[in-house]
Amino acid sequence: MRNRLARLAVMLTALAMLAATTAFAIDQLSESPVELVRQTVKNEIGPGTGNTKTMYVDRKQTQHGSQTKLLVETREGNAEMTILVDGKPLTAEQRKAEDARLSELAKNPDELRKRQRSDKEDAERTERIMRALPDAFLYEPDGTVPGTQELGKPGDQLVRLKFRPNPKYSAPSHVEQILTGLEGYILIDVDQHRIAKIDGTLGKEVGFGWGILGHLDRGGHFLVQQADVVKGEWELTRMTLSFTGKALLIKSINIKSDEVCTDFRPAPSNLTFAEGVELLKKQADQPITAQNHNPE
Repeated sequence: MRNRLARLAVMLTALAMLAATTAFAIDQLSESPVELVRQTVKNEIGPGTGNTKTMYVDRKQTQHGSQTKLLVETREGNAEMTILVDGKPLTAEQRKAEDARLSELAKNPDELRKRQRSDKEDAERTERIMRALPDAFLYEPDGTVPGTQELGKPGDQLVRLKFRPNPKYSAPSHVEQILTGLEGYILIDVDQHRIAKIDGTLGKEVGFGWGILGHLDRGGHFLVQQADVVKGEWELTRMTLSFTGKALLIKSINIKSDEVCTDFRPAPSNLTFAEGVELLKKQADQPITAQNHNPE
C-alpha cells in the first residue's frame, strides 16, 4: 500500500456538477460494485511497481494554526522541514533551530529506527482498515466524475459508489470499529483500480471497547483524497478530519485538521535520510509557489 493512504478534496458541489456532465455509464463496468472495491483494495495494498520518490509541500491547518512543510521521500522514511508557520516564513532563529534539528536527527540511527517503527505501525493499521472495506459496507452505484490533477488521474473516469454500514459485518478489533458507523461515498479510478477519494460521516455514535475505552460522536467526518502526481505514482493530496468524543469516559476528543499536499516533483530514487535533509535545506532557500497555497 502506498505510504500515506492512511493519513484524500474538491468541493462537494463541484463534484455534483461534474457528475451531471459525464457521459460514462455505470453499466459499462465489467464487475459488481463490491468486486470493484475488492480488486481496488487488493491493488492498493499490493507492492508498488515503481521506485519513484517525490518531494512535495504539505500544509496542515488545525485549531492551533497552520504549518507548511517541505517533504522528501527517502529509503529510510520521509524527511520533513518546516518552512512556514501560520503562513509566515521562519525567522532566522527558527530556521537555525530547524536546520539543527534535522542535522541531529540524520545522525541519530536510534531515532530513525523509532520513526520507522511508528510508520510501520501506522501502515499496518491503515492496511487493516483497507482490507475491511469490501465487507464492512454495502455499495450502490451513484454515477461518475472525471479525474483531475488533484483527484485521480486527468482523463480517467472515476466511478462513484455510495456506501453504508453492512449490518452483517462484525469488526474484528477496535481498529476497524469506526467502519460500523460510517456512511458516505468512494471514488474509484476503474482504469487504474485506485481509490481517488473516500468521504465518510459517522451516522451514529461509535464506541470502543463496549464504550469503556471511549466513543466518537455522531457527525464526525473524514475525507481522504489521492491522485496520480508523478509518473504513475499516486500520492495523498488531501486529508480532512473532524471528530469529537470521549476517551476513557473522561478525556475529551476534539480532532480538527485539514492537510493539503501540493507541488509534487520527482526526487532521487535512492536517497538516504541524511541526503534528503541536505536536499531539503537547499530547496527551502528557493521560491516554491505552493508554499503559500491555502486550501480554503
